[in-house]
Amino acid sequence: MPWTYRHATREWRAFLEDVKDKMSLTSDNSAYTAVDGVFQTFRRRLTAQQGLDFASVLPSVLRAMFVHNWDITTPPVPFAARDVLTAEVIALRRHHNLTPDNAIEATAWAVWRCTNHRDLERVLSNLPEPAREFWHVETDNPSELDQRIV
Repeated sequence: MPWTYRHATREWRAFLEDVKDKMSLTSDNSAYTAVDGVFQTFRRRLTAQQGLDFASVLPSVLRAMFVHNWDITTPPVPFAARDVLTAEVIALRRHHNLTPDNAIEATAWAVWRCTNHRDLERVLSNLPEPAREFWHVETDNPSELDQRIV
């Protein structure tokens, strides 16, 4: 049995705590909405194969969340400037959304902390540069991105 299935709840809780901390959110629901917006914004810019490749390196709950309700028949749209992408993230469920402006960066930070870096880097290296930039995290201390649960 894959490790991520056996420890799905543990991985999900750790990820959610990281996201809430980085976004200064207190609610699991608010954090979920923010991450859902980030994932939908990113996947709109990928082909189905690119999206499945990316999802394959995520922990099981995030993998399911990434592909949930994805209409793969819709052609990808181009990447845009970060402020445009952020506005798209925030637009999800507008009347029930407390997503902050740092949602993409905070989600990227948390994704790095919950994934195997070699696997994530391998998948990202096969994606267009704007997709790689989407998940780039600026940090003075790279060890803060170390995988939390191994």
